[in-house]
Amino acid sequence: MAGAQGGLTHIDASGEAHMVDVGDKAETTRIATASGYVRMQPETLSLIREGNAKKGDVIGTARLAGIMAAKQTANLIPLCHPLMLTKIAVEIVPDDALPGLRVSATAKLTGRTGVEMEALTAVSVACLTIYDMAKAADRLMEIGGIRLEEKSGGKSGDFRLAENAK
Repeated sequence: MAGAQGGLTHIDASGEAHMVDVGDKAETTRIATASGYVRMQPETLSLIREGNAKKGDVIGTARLAGIMAAKQTANLIPLCHPLMLTKIAVEIVPDDALPGLRVSATAKLTGRTGVEMEALTAVSVACLTIYDMAKAADRLMEIGGIRLEEKSGGKSGDFRLAENAK
């Protein structure tokens, strides 16, 4: 989907990957929200809701794991800049229709580069943590739907999935 923004920013003229120099970019408030889910058996969801998972508080632990992961994004994704996040919020809510848990994360800062990767990393690791903590009860769980919901700030402007979905 590089064409939507005019090309890949981390690839130089010779085709080599490089970290983008953001030194001359203006500092703006940047916010990004990502989402995903963990689908599971209804009995597993009940077990988590009731606080009876063998490993403990699944939702609380996954929330903390997501927050911690967002702060480590530059250590996990090779060309991401280390960022001074001013906010990272992870929400995990049960969804009987799924059935499972829906995860969303919002990252915020005032800086020269976006926080989409931090929000996506938070969701990914929160979902993985849910799987890890409940796998003894349900190895059929499915992690999916991880995507950017919206972002604001920066040269490329605002993005909202609902406005861009086909």
